[in-house]
Amino acid sequence: MFLHRPLEEKDIPVICGFPQSVDELFYMFPKATYPLTPHQLKEATAHCSDSTVIEMNGTVVGFANFSRWQFRGRCSLGNVIISPSARSRGVGRYLIGYMIDIAFDKHEAQELTASCFNHNVPGLLFYPKLGFQPYAVDERQDKHGARVALIHLRLAKNEL
Repeated sequence: MFLHRPLEEKDIPVICGFPQSVDELFYMFPKATYPLTPHQLKEATAHCSDSTVIEMNGTVVGFANFSRWQFRGRCSLGNVIISPSARSRGVGRYLIGYMIDIAFDKHEAQELTASCFNHNVPGLLFYPKLGFQPYAVDERQDKHGARVALIHLRLAKNEL
């Protein structure tokens, strides 16, 4: 039902349509300005590794990459988002499962981290279901200058 593959140029406009609000874009890509443009996404992916899309029935429905990747060190998930039409259908579980495989197999990482803002309740409830555990909280500011918490979660290779 799902296929994974590297990001291609043709996928970028499709992914730009995934964030449905300023908040959703902030969760996916805090530095971006809503609405997400191909230029912003290309610029972001230029500084990331393993940009991956998930297809369901031939349609791109998920995207993620690593904002940090250290061989035998730590990989950190970045720019994770699922198409609104495909949410709650297993795409996120498949996508993060595949990114876990890349982190621990290709990069031989010792841990994989993810970060979620406190308002991103779906993300905060999702990652622990995959074994991620919170380990730190940083104070940040949202697009309106309000204080928000960035909650860091990790999955250690030896905990799989």
